[in-house]
Amino acid sequence: MTDHPSLTLATFAAQLDFDAIPTAVVERTVNLYVDWLGSALAGKGARPVETIARFARQAGGGLPDDPCEILINRSRTTPYFAAMVNGAASHFAEQDDVHNGSVFHPATVVFPVALALAQANRASGRDFIAAAVAGYEVGIRIGEFLGRSHYKVFHTTGTVGTVAAAATAGRLLGLTPTEMLDAFGSAGTQASGLWEFLRDAADSKQLHTAMAAANGLMSAQLAADGFKGATHILEGAQGMAAGMSSDADPTRLVDRLGSRWAVAETSFKYHAACRHTHPAADALLAVIQQHRLAPRDVAKVTAHVHQGAIDVLGAVVTPRTVHQAKFNMGTVLGLVAYHGYAGVSEFEQGFDDDAIAAFRDKVEMAFDAEVDSAYPARWIGKVTVLTRDGQTLHGRVDEPKGDPGNTLSRDEIESKLRRLAAFSGAASDEEASGLLGTAWRVASQARIGSVFDVEVTA
Repeated sequence: MTDHPSLTLATFAAQLDFDAIPTAVVERTVNLYVDWLGSALAGKGARPVETIARFARQAGGGLPDDPCEILINRSRTTPYFAAMVNGAASHFAEQDDVHNGSVFHPATVVFPVALALAQANRASGRDFIAAAVAGYEVGIRIGEFLGRSHYKVFHTTGTVGTVAAAATAGRLLGLTPTEMLDAFGSAGTQASGLWEFLRDAADSKQLHTAMAAANGLMSAQLAADGFKGATHILEGAQGMAAGMSSDADPTRLVDRLGSRWAVAETSFKYHAACRHTHPAADALLAVIQQHRLAPRDVAKVTAHVHQGAIDVLGAVVTPRTVHQAKFNMGTVLGLVAYHGYAGVSEFEQGFDDDAIAAFRDKVEMAFDAEVDSAYPARWIGKVTVLTRDGQTLHGRVDEPKGDPGNTLSRDEIESKLRRLAAFSGAASDEEASGLLGTAWRVASQARIGSVFDVEVTA
């Protein structure tokens, strides 16, 4: 199998046993699951998400005795449509997790599939966690394999996410290694997602994750029924790398499988914005706090960034919507300067306020060789701040808030979930308490049931 990395990876995903996963990695996966629930709840009421939910309802119906929950409205449907809607919902608030080295958001395509199939099949918490870990490990390695050139044009979470979702589903369905390889083949041929949507403030980002989750799940279900997929879809002569990358490295597909747990390298998102803005936001906040600056004291900010940030964020000059504003460096830094945090409420209530717009115009991005050479393994934040009284100040953050070395505690994850649920109205604080009590114990559950059917106490 050393000459067939796709099969090696498929075999790992198919045969991954819960007992082989280190305890610390299980705990990290539970943390990532709880974090994902907050992002999924935050999608309630968002126009693109609700549009996809209406499509799912019209296309798939939905009966009270269907096994799977759509979290934004607590309705019931089939696994396919639950994965679709929950995948769309959890990528809206821009607070779902990210793996730096692969520039991939695993949770938004892995957990919708894991939850849907676990509910449908009454799987155990152990199998739920093992399936999620399989999805993370597969997706992260494929993202690293496809390299920086892929991300320049393709939204990795949409493309790689389709195969990650297939790995998650395949593990829960008990696919053999050969069947898992077939699932990869069917998923890879459907992998899609282009960054062009940012220029028009289009809704495609939610479509990317909705279809990555749904198509990955479908690919695994087809494979379970004997449907054949391309066996070299990742590294083949006309596979994903051939069509979507110019710097693919097949060795990354099997990098230390079973000893390097990439899920433990995954970062939480603190600010509700594109992750490319976070390092500079944290560096600016450090300068403001250290020198006790008010926003009016700032004359100019230069964010020293990697090329990937310029490629993605450079498309948005004057944001027209909340979602587009989350991909504009100046807007994010303005919110941080005025509020100390760029959260969902800060964006909704004032991304285009006169003061924020004025600060936005003070911000520029500049390519930085040190930052770029460290990326994507490390996302360094560097800013230069020119003050109105002529000072030149420098800020630097080597690990943005949420990275493994500067991670969120369980209390912070809980607070984040409550904040996101309250923002969208998807759950009361009392309901969030009940939900959290169950979610933290997910790994020990004999059967995965409803996220919301819990005893709520005052």
